[in-house]
Amino acid sequence: MEDLFIRELKEYGYFILFLWSIIEGEMGLVMAGIMIHIGNMQYFMSIFVAGLGGFSGDQLYFYIGRFNKKRIQSKLYKQRRKFAIANLLLKKHGWLIIFMQRYLYGLRTVIPMSIGITQYSAKKFALINLISAWIWATIVITPAYFYGAEILSLLAYAKQHWYFSLPIVGGFLFGVHTYFRKLERHFLKKRAQRYT
Repeated sequence: MEDLFIRELKEYGYFILFLWSIIEGEMGLVMAGIMIHIGNMQYFMSIFVAGLGGFSGDQLYFYIGRFNKKRIQSKLYKQRRKFAIANLLLKKHGWLIIFMQRYLYGLRTVIPMSIGITQYSAKKFALINLISAWIWATIVITPAYFYGAEILSLLAYAKQHWYFSLPIVGGFLFGVHTYFRKLERHFLKKRAQRYT
Protein backbone atom coordinates (compact mmCIF):
# COMPACT_ATOMS: atom_id res chain seq x y z
CA MET A 1 0.00 0.00 0.00
CA GLU A 2 2.79 2.39 0.94
CA ASP A 3 4.70 1.56 -2.28
CA LEU A 4 1.56 2.23 -4.32
CA PHE A 5 1.10 5.62 -2.63
CA ILE A 6 4.73 6.60 -3.36
CA ARG A 7 4.38 5.42 -6.97
CA GLU A 8 1.23 7.55 -7.40
CA LEU A 9 3.04 10.55 -5.91
CA LYS A 10 5.93 10.11 -8.36
CA GLU A 11 3.61 9.85 -11.35
CA TYR A 12 0.96 12.45 -10.45
CA GLY A 13 2.90 14.52 -7.90
CA TYR A 14 2.19 17.99 -9.27
CA PHE A 15 -1.50 17.28 -9.87
CA ILE A 16 -1.89 15.85 -6.34
CA LEU A 17 0.03 18.85 -4.92
CA PHE A 18 -2.26 21.28 -6.76
CA LEU A 19 -5.44 19.62 -5.47
CA TRP A 20 -4.04 19.22 -1.95
CA SER A 21 -3.12 22.91 -1.86
CA ILE A 22 -6.70 23.84 -2.76
CA ILE A 23 -8.23 21.61 -0.10
CA GLU A 24 -5.84 21.53 2.85
CA GLY A 25 -2.32 22.74 2.33
CA GLU A 26 0.63 22.30 4.63
CA MET A 27 0.79 18.51 4.75
CA GLY A 28 0.86 18.30 0.95
CA LEU A 29 3.58 20.96 0.81
CA VAL A 30 5.72 19.09 3.34
CA MET A 31 5.28 15.92 1.24
CA ALA A 32 6.35 17.91 -1.84
CA GLY A 33 9.46 19.15 0.02
CA ILE A 34 10.39 15.55 0.86
CA MET A 35 9.78 14.46 -2.75
CA ILE A 36 12.08 17.29 -3.92
CA HIS A 37 14.69 16.18 -1.39
CA ILE A 38 14.73 12.61 -2.76
CA GLY A 39 14.75 13.86 -6.36
CA ASN A 40 11.21 13.04 -7.52
CA MET A 41 9.94 16.61 -7.93
CA GLN A 42 11.47 19.97 -8.87
CA TYR A 43 11.78 22.78 -6.32
CA PHE A 44 10.55 25.81 -8.32
CA MET A 45 7.85 23.88 -10.15
CA SER A 46 6.49 22.58 -6.82
CA ILE A 47 6.34 26.09 -5.36
CA PHE A 48 4.65 27.38 -8.51
CA VAL A 49 2.02 24.58 -8.53
CA ALA A 50 1.36 24.70 -4.76
CA GLY A 51 0.99 28.48 -4.90
CA LEU A 52 -1.52 28.21 -7.75
CA GLY A 53 -3.47 25.60 -5.77
CA GLY A 54 -3.61 27.75 -2.65
CA PHE A 55 -4.56 30.78 -4.77
CA SER A 56 -7.34 28.85 -6.55
CA GLY A 57 -8.85 27.61 -3.28
CA ASP A 58 -9.00 31.09 -1.77
CA GLN A 59 -10.39 32.59 -4.99
CA LEU A 60 -13.13 29.96 -4.93
CA TYR A 61 -14.09 30.88 -1.35
CA PHE A 62 -13.91 34.59 -2.21
CA TYR A 63 -16.38 34.19 -5.09
CA ILE A 64 -18.65 31.95 -3.04
CA GLY A 65 -18.90 34.88 -0.63
CA ARG A 66 -19.27 37.45 -3.42
CA PHE A 67 -22.16 35.73 -5.23
CA ASN A 68 -23.93 33.90 -2.39
CA LYS A 69 -24.03 36.45 0.43
CA LYS A 70 -27.55 35.69 1.74
CA ARG A 71 -27.19 31.94 1.40
CA ILE A 72 -23.85 31.90 3.25
CA GLN A 73 -25.21 34.02 6.07
CA SER A 74 -28.17 31.67 6.53
CA LYS A 75 -26.34 28.36 5.95
CA LEU A 76 -23.25 29.17 8.00
CA TYR A 77 -25.12 30.67 10.95
CA LYS A 78 -23.07 28.55 13.38
CA GLN A 79 -19.88 30.11 11.97
CA ARG A 80 -21.13 33.69 12.56
CA ARG A 81 -18.54 34.27 15.31
CA LYS A 82 -15.73 33.41 12.90
CA PHE A 83 -17.24 35.72 10.26
CA ALA A 84 -17.40 38.51 12.85
CA ILE A 85 -13.73 37.97 13.71
CA ALA A 86 -12.76 37.87 10.02
CA ASN A 87 -14.56 41.19 9.38
CA LEU A 88 -12.96 42.74 12.45
CA LEU A 89 -9.51 41.63 11.28
CA LEU A 90 -10.13 42.98 7.75
CA LYS A 91 -11.20 46.38 9.11
CA LYS A 92 -8.24 46.55 11.47
CA HIS A 93 -5.45 45.17 9.25
CA GLY A 94 -6.73 45.67 5.68
CA TRP A 95 -4.77 43.92 2.93
CA LEU A 96 -2.38 42.39 5.49
CA ILE A 97 -5.10 40.00 6.69
CA ILE A 98 -5.44 38.65 3.13
CA PHE A 99 -1.70 38.03 3.20
CA MET A 100 -1.76 36.37 6.63
CA GLN A 101 -5.04 34.40 6.49
CA ARG A 102 -3.28 31.19 5.36
CA TYR A 103 -1.59 30.99 8.75
CA LEU A 104 -4.76 31.55 10.82
CA TYR A 105 -5.99 28.09 11.72
CA GLY A 106 -9.77 27.87 11.78
CA LEU A 107 -10.24 31.02 9.69
CA ARG A 108 -8.63 30.03 6.41
CA THR A 109 -11.88 29.45 4.54
CA VAL A 110 -13.94 31.99 6.47
CA ILE A 111 -11.69 35.00 5.76
CA PRO A 112 -11.83 34.78 1.92
CA MET A 113 -15.61 34.22 2.09
CA SER A 114 -16.14 37.14 4.47
CA ILE A 115 -13.98 39.40 2.25
CA GLY A 116 -16.07 38.28 -0.74
CA ILE A 117 -19.22 39.39 1.08
CA THR A 118 -17.80 42.93 1.45
CA GLN A 119 -17.22 45.40 -1.40
CA TYR A 120 -13.46 44.71 -1.36
CA SER A 121 -11.89 44.88 -4.84
CA ALA A 122 -11.76 41.43 -6.50
CA LYS A 123 -8.63 42.40 -8.51
CA LYS A 124 -6.80 43.62 -5.43
CA PHE A 125 -7.76 40.48 -3.50
CA ALA A 126 -6.56 38.24 -6.38
CA LEU A 127 -3.18 40.00 -6.64
CA ILE A 128 -2.48 39.91 -2.89
CA ASN A 129 -3.78 36.34 -2.71
CA LEU A 130 -1.47 35.14 -5.54
CA ILE A 131 1.66 36.71 -4.04
CA SER A 132 0.71 35.42 -0.59
CA ALA A 133 0.13 31.88 -1.95
CA TRP A 134 3.57 31.68 -3.57
CA ILE A 135 5.28 33.03 -0.44
CA TRP A 136 3.32 30.50 1.69
CA ALA A 137 4.37 27.65 -0.63
CA THR A 138 8.03 28.75 -0.41
CA ILE A 139 7.94 29.06 3.41
CA VAL A 140 6.50 25.54 3.86
CA ILE A 141 8.27 23.62 1.06
CA THR A 142 11.81 24.98 1.58
CA PRO A 143 12.44 23.63 5.14
CA ALA A 144 10.90 20.27 4.17
CA TYR A 145 13.27 20.15 1.18
CA PHE A 146 16.37 21.03 3.23
CA TYR A 147 15.48 18.75 6.16
CA GLY A 148 13.95 15.93 4.11
CA ALA A 149 16.30 13.27 5.52
CA GLU A 150 15.53 14.27 9.11
CA ILE A 151 11.77 14.30 8.42
CA LEU A 152 11.97 10.84 6.82
CA SER A 153 13.91 9.52 9.83
CA LEU A 154 11.34 11.01 12.18
CA LEU A 155 8.48 9.47 10.16
CA ALA A 156 10.20 6.06 10.22
CA TYR A 157 10.63 6.32 14.00
CA ALA A 158 7.00 7.43 14.43
CA LYS A 159 5.85 4.50 12.30
CA GLN A 160 7.74 2.03 14.51
CA HIS A 161 6.74 3.75 17.78
CA TRP A 162 3.27 5.03 16.85
CA TYR A 163 2.08 4.80 20.47
CA PHE A 164 4.37 7.76 21.34
CA SER A 165 3.03 9.80 18.43
CA LEU A 166 -0.63 9.69 19.42
CA PRO A 167 -0.41 11.64 22.72
CA ILE A 168 2.07 14.13 21.19
CA VAL A 169 -0.15 14.82 18.18
CA GLY A 170 -3.24 14.91 20.40
CA GLY A 171 -1.60 17.37 22.79
CA PHE A 172 -0.42 19.57 19.92
CA LEU A 173 -3.89 19.67 18.31
CA PHE A 174 -5.50 20.40 21.68
CA GLY A 175 -3.00 23.24 22.27
CA VAL A 176 -3.69 24.77 18.84
CA HIS A 177 -7.45 24.48 19.34
CA THR A 178 -7.28 26.05 22.83
CA TYR A 179 -5.08 28.91 21.59
CA PHE A 180 -7.46 29.81 18.77
CA ARG A 181 -10.52 29.57 21.01
CA LYS A 182 -8.84 32.10 23.35
CA LEU A 183 -7.97 34.31 20.37
CA GLU A 184 -11.58 34.10 19.15
CA ARG A 185 -12.91 35.11 22.60
CA HIS A 186 -10.39 37.99 22.74
CA PHE A 187 -11.57 39.43 19.40
CA LEU A 188 -15.24 39.01 20.29
CA LYS A 189 -14.68 40.74 23.64
CA LYS A 190 -12.96 43.68 21.89
CA ARG A 191 -15.81 43.87 19.41
CA ALA A 192 -18.42 43.86 22.21
CA GLN A 193 -16.51 46.63 24.06
CA ARG A 194 -16.46 48.73 20.88
CA TYR A 195 -20.25 48.59 20.53
CA THR A 196 -21.09 49.22 24.22
